[in-house]
Amino acid sequence: MTRTLNASGAAISTSARSLAPDLARGFMLLAIALAHAPALAGDWSMGPAALNTAVGFLKSLLADNQARAMFVFLFGYGLGQLAFRQQARGEEWISIRKLLRRRGFWLLVIGFLNAAVLVPIDIIAVYGLTLLMAAPLVRARDAVLDWTAGLTLVPATLLLAWQSVRANALAAAGTPETLASYMEPDFLTHLVAGLPSWPIETLVASLIVLPGMLMGIWAARRRILDEPERHVGLLRRVTWVFLLLAVAGRLPAALLVTGVWATESVPVQWAVAVAHDLTGYLGGVGMAAAVGLAAVAIGERRGPFTTALVALGQRSMTFYIFQSVVWLALFYPFTLGLHDAMGAAATWAVAAGVWAVSLLLAEWMRRAGWRGPGEVLLRKLSYKKASHASSAHAS
Repeated sequence: MTRTLNASGAAISTSARSLAPDLARGFMLLAIALAHAPALAGDWSMGPAALNTAVGFLKSLLADNQARAMFVFLFGYGLGQLAFRQQARGEEWISIRKLLRRRGFWLLVIGFLNAAVLVPIDIIAVYGLTLLMAAPLVRARDAVLDWTAGLTLVPATLLLAWQSVRANALAAAGTPETLASYMEPDFLTHLVAGLPSWPIETLVASLIVLPGMLMGIWAARRRILDEPERHVGLLRRVTWVFLLLAVAGRLPAALLVTGVWATESVPVQWAVAVAHDLTGYLGGVGMAAAVGLAAVAIGERRGPFTTALVALGQRSMTFYIFQSVVWLALFYPFTLGLHDAMGAAATWAVAAGVWAVSLLLAEWMRRAGWRGPGEVLLRKLSYKKASHASSAHAS
C-alpha cells in the first residue's frame, strides 16, 4: 500500500482514493496518445491503405476533440475535489483561491516548458491559464456554472469547427496538415520556433476548454465519480445518451475525412464540423461516465490490470509529459526522424505501445512506493507558501 501527502502534509493511503477518477485518467491517456501520435507523421497514407483509412475513421469518430473533452472534464473534476477537501479541513475561500491560482501559475510554467522543449501539443499550460483566469468559478453557484458553460460553449465550438473545416478538407484531399511540416531541423531552432504564437494559441485554447472544465466542477460537487454507486442511474443515462449522440454527431465528419462521403457545400461542411465538435464534449463526458459504471462493476475486486490502470491515472501528468518525451525522441528530424517513415496505422501502433509502457512503468512506481515526479513537483510548488505559513504560525 503506497502513501501520499494531503494538502496539510499529513500522510494518507492511496487506497482511500476513489477508483473511478483515477481509472478514467488512466484510460484517458490512451485516448490522448491515439489522438496525438498521428499529428507527428508527415504522410498518413504510408503503409496498408485499408488500415490507414480505418485509423483515420476511428480517430475522427472517437478521438479528435473528444479525448481532450474527457481530459478537460477530469481536470475540472479534480479542481472540484481539491476545493471539497480544502473546505472539509476548514480552509477559508481566500486561502483556497490562492492555492488554485498558485497551482494554475505552475501549470502554466510546466506546460510552457513542455510545449517549448518537447512538442507543441500541450494542454497543461492551457489548464494553468484557464485556472488563473477562472479560479473564482470553482466556488460559483451552480446556476453560474451552467450559464457560463452554456455561453462559452458557443464560441468554443465555433473555434473548433473552424479548425475542423480546414483539417477535414485537407485530410479528404489526402494531404492532412500535421506537425511534421512545422518541425525544425535542429533542437535550438525548435526551442524558439513556437514562442511567438504560443501566447495567443494558449489563450484561444483556454476558451475551448472552459465549458468542459465547468462540467467537471459541477460533477465533482455531487461526487458523481467519487461515489459512483450512488449515481448509477445518472451514469447509465449519461453514458448511453451522450455516447449515442456523440457517435451520431461525429459520424458524418468521420465519413468526410476518409473520403467515403464528399460535399462541396461550405454550409454543409460547417454543419458537419459543428456537430462533430459539439458532440465531442458530450462524448468526453460520456466516456468518463462509462468508466464510472466500470468502477461500480469492479468494486473491490481489482485485478492486476485495474491496479496498474489506477496507478497510471494517479500519475497522469507525469505520463502525459512522458508521451511528449517519446514523441520528440521518435519523430523529430534531430532525433530518430520517423515522421517520414510512418503512416496513420503505424502511429497508432506506436501510441498503443507508449501507453502500454506507461502502464508498466506506473505499476512499477506503485510497487516501489513512488509518486509521479510531475505530481510531486506540482504539489511542492503549489503548497510551498501554505506550508511556510503553517510553520510560521505553529512557531
